[in-house]
Amino acid sequence: MDFVIDPIAQPTVSVYGGSKFPVRRIFCIGRNYADHVREMGGDPKSSPPVFFTKPADAVAANGAAIPYAQATTNLHFEGELVVALKGGGKDFTAEDDVASLIYGYAAGCDLTRRDHQAKAKDGGAPWDTAKGFDFSAPVGDIVPADASNLSGARLQTYVNDEKRQDAALEQMIWSVPEILAALSRQFELKPGDLIFTGTPDGVGPVVPGDQIKVAIGDAMTLQFSIV
Repeated sequence: MDFVIDPIAQPTVSVYGGSKFPVRRIFCIGRNYADHVREMGGDPKSSPPVFFTKPADAVAANGAAIPYAQATTNLHFEGELVVALKGGGKDFTAEDDVASLIYGYAAGCDLTRRDHQAKAKDGGAPWDTAKGFDFSAPVGDIVPADASNLSGARLQTYVNDEKRQDAALEQMIWSVPEILAALSRQFELKPGDLIFTGTPDGVGPVVPGDQIKVAIGDAMTLQFSIV
């Protein structure tokens, strides 16, 4: 087949052990930890989950040096658990066996242009420019589900070795099965999808020179710098 421009490379995320996970779409849930909802001025679980997306090529590799985002003066980190899918479907319920869809888990960071988000909220506009910019979805190595132990795990985010976020995954308002079920009623999920599951309180700005680390339990780590 002839292409009118060179084919675009498939975005990928590294898997623990050396393989690659091809990324199809990136879904994200907002306001999924009660303290963060309050931090942003909302009421926990007073409304259905809020979903948004990032382009697949927004992923950035573990250890990357990420350019400070253009067109912002208020770039924020949001440490998150990321779910990587090996299966798909639509119209699931939280009681369905959605665990069989999951390939693995990773530590991620939802980088956000907070000034763009504030303007979007004030104007009732989409969050695209606040969330879907270049390098806005750094993801650590994916750990296969059968090697992951999320029971009792905590999500911790550090900026320049200073702990900024620390919360148990069990504090999520909507669990992973509930998130997948709710998403599947809006979109057909497919292998290669990544789902960012929300951030706890403690988010804040980063500037060039900052070193960010997101750790979940003993196995999942993401590290990157802002340049």
